Amino acid sequence: MLINCVAYENGERLVANLRVEDISAYLKRPGCFVWVALRDATIEELDKMKEEFNLHELAVEDARHGHQRPKLEEYGESMFVVMHLLDLSKEENTLGEIHIFVGPNYVLSVRNRSQQHFFEVRERCEREPHLLKQGSGFVLYALMDAAVDHYFPIIDQLESELEKIEEQIFTQGAIRTNIERLYQLKRKIMILKHAVAPLIEAAGKLSGNRCPILCSNFRDYFRNVYDHLARIDASIDTIRDTIGTAMQVNLSMGAIENNEVSKRLTAWAGIFAVATALAGIWGMNFERMPELDWEYGYPMALLIICLACFFLYIRFKRIGWL
Repeated sequence: MLINCVAYENGERLVANLRVEDISAYLKRPGCFVWVALRDATIEELDKMKEEFNLHELAVEDARHGHQRPKLEEYGESMFVVMHLLDLSKEENTLGEIHIFVGPNYVLSVRNRSQQHFFEVRERCEREPHLLKQGSGFVLYALMDAAVDHYFPIIDQLESELEKIEEQIFTQGAIRTNIERLYQLKRKIMILKHAVAPLIEAAGKLSGNRCPILCSNFRDYFRNVYDHLARIDASIDTIRDTIGTAMQVNLSMGAIENNEVSKRLTAWAGIFAVATALAGIWGMNFERMPELDWEYGYPMALLIICLACFFLYIRFKRIGWL
């Protein structure tokens, strides 16, 4: 689906609703570049854009197939950038992508499997014509900055989820639930890690000394994107370490609870073992046993058994086994 197709000249909007058939004509104008945004593009739309912008076959093939790793690739004077668009707020994690084709006089963004829009990016660029007139490099920065900024609320969300789980760790009987929630959280953090880590390398390349010519005027801006990614990556590592610690504490709590149950079972087993032993001795079928014919032998035996059990109960109670 074609979202918008706009031509700019000297940082100002030249044509708001440019027809796809007229793109090639505006690409030939000096100081003019075309910015096209697609969503869930069809094969036919990508083939048409490939023809209009003379896109590299390998880059178009990656955009056509999707499910790419975040990356930056150079093809002569053009670049191809892939970024992940994440929605981890629901039970089913949504992993979308945005593919950005950048050339000296064009920017083509293709958004797939994501509801995140970039209308505010176009508005921001148009509010800064002194930067927009420097070409497509500024648009690439604005798109990357918007995608990376979307990761910060995800980090806050994951930290809040982790804090809620930590509050339940010492709640008795919640071990299984906590482990399941921690593993779900770990899965989310790994999805975010896979989106951020490769992008750090791309942002570092755009902000370094060997920056592509298209982005050479915006190294400081891309350095800001790199700093944001580094902060997010550090937060991811912190959350991942905390999750690991929480899992160990949760498992330790499970071991403690099992130990408490084992001690109670052992204590009761010891008490009943004494009673069983005494009853077994006096229940032997021998003719000659001490006090066998004594009138008070039976109640005295019961009394001894009760006293022995009571004594063991008190002892186990004092040492915390009951």
